[in-house]
Amino acid sequence: MHHLDLHVIETALRWANTGEPVWLCTVLATFGSSPREPGSLLVARANGEHVGSLSGGCVEEDFLARLGDGAFDVPVTVVRYGDGDHPGVTLPCGGSLEVLVEYLAPDSTTLIHLEVLQAALLGQRALIRRVNLEDGRVSFVEGDAQGPRVERDAGNVRLRIGPALRLIIAGISPVSAACAEFARTLGFEVIVCDPRDEARATFDVPGVEVQAVLPSLFIASGASHAATAIVALTHDPRIDDLAMIEAVRTPAFYIGVMGSKRTSSQRAERLQRSGGLNDEEVGRIHMPIGLALGSKTPAEIALAVMADILRVRRGQSRDAL
Repeated sequence: MHHLDLHVIETALRWANTGEPVWLCTVLATFGSSPREPGSLLVARANGEHVGSLSGGCVEEDFLARLGDGAFDVPVTVVRYGDGDHPGVTLPCGGSLEVLVEYLAPDSTTLIHLEVLQAALLGQRALIRRVNLEDGRVSFVEGDAQGPRVERDAGNVRLRIGPALRLIIAGISPVSAACAEFARTLGFEVIVCDPRDEARATFDVPGVEVQAVLPSLFIASGASHAATAIVALTHDPRIDDLAMIEAVRTPAFYIGVMGSKRTSSQRAERLQRSGGLNDEEVGRIHMPIGLALGSKTPAEIALAVMADILRVRRGQSRDAL
């Protein structure tokens, strides 16, 4: 799940707590080219205010216009866009998508529903949210963090809800700042850790949490879950090596550290000799970090790092690129 999804659910909960109905929209399926993937969320209130995205603009405009005209007053509706059902809506390259629209009344059931979703996005476990397409009834069961975000079975949809994507950056550097900016635009919650006052004074990336603590201590505190990526980007082994030693003890899906092939080889030997890591633990660490794009500048290196993180998240091998 993207960090934007957490923002959507928190907004929905805030609006519902004021006694307003809200409409929760979920992309169920895409066909051809579509800007947003299945599972993407949007929430709206009756006055047209909304948070989140379904397509990048055109679908949202049609949905909000119809909402303003009094549509979607039943518990659940499935709407298809881009295949002629709505002639005024055209997706890029002839794509189409299906959207689940849920009307959530301002009552205790809705509040509990949204609180469970919020807890799953903030927590360490994944859930499956099962929505009945006939009457809109919702139930939750324990789920696996990996797998399709949307599945269908006889009259129901199963929506996988898990911790929001998180990026922990160990240490501040020019690459760290560029990486944090990229990650934020990609929907990650970004946390930067650095105990050095002078380093933190140079870091100014809006929307990024900064922790004045040694990264290894923060990582060891339980801040990582299965949707977390951990990267060390300082070239300072006092920060990077300790962060890697703790990172391999977490369920993070991506762990990487910056350095040349020679530096990486030396670090691997050092982590085994001094850090006590075994071959399997060292093998979890991407070093050198990132895709081999011939990157030189901080922004180029950050691009290579985030591209590699997304590659792993999507389950793509390097050979498939």
